[in-house]
Amino acid sequence: MTDEELAFLDEILAPFRQTIGRDVDGYRNHCARMLHFHFALGPATPDQRRMSIIAAAFHDIGIWTDNTVDYIEPSIPPAQRYLSENQLDDWIEVVSLLISEHHKIRPYTDPRYPLVEQFRKADLVDFSLGTIRSGLSVELVRDVRARFPNAGFHAGLVQKASAWFLRNPLNPAPMMKW
Repeated sequence: MTDEELAFLDEILAPFRQTIGRDVDGYRNHCARMLHFHFALGPATPDQRRMSIIAAAFHDIGIWTDNTVDYIEPSIPPAQRYLSENQLDDWIEVVSLLISEHHKIRPYTDPRYPLVEQFRKADLVDFSLGTIRSGLSVELVRDVRARFPNAGFHAGLVQKASAWFLRNPLNPAPMMKW
């Protein structure tokens, strides 16, 4: 991920800084780590890289905008608004898929959208703290994690998820899908 691409991520996240609050550095670094892993997993055109950066910025945003652990669906409309406001309506389908499928347990296999599977794997690499590497080297994962510290991101997720689990014991992980 280039410095220019990182600046683009920061630009997209800027209007949400207050909403995300104390979690902003952790979420930004999660997005940056995930994007590094995503781009290392396979080729992407410049447009696909931009689509992925936009999707990364919004992929978990519903945690804060809707104050929920069931955040996949609430994360899609803000991304769609951003795309429309920036005359990128042609990207809505792909960006929406990147967000909606990023917690899919099984591989995403639609051959029209290989980017979706790369994005899913990249998020899993970061979510698992590098335990699952999807073929990435230990060194790459270690270096990316060192460059973009966790900043409490995973601890914040555990805290938010714990409260959800207590209120919704029959639906413990609503953001996951087969």
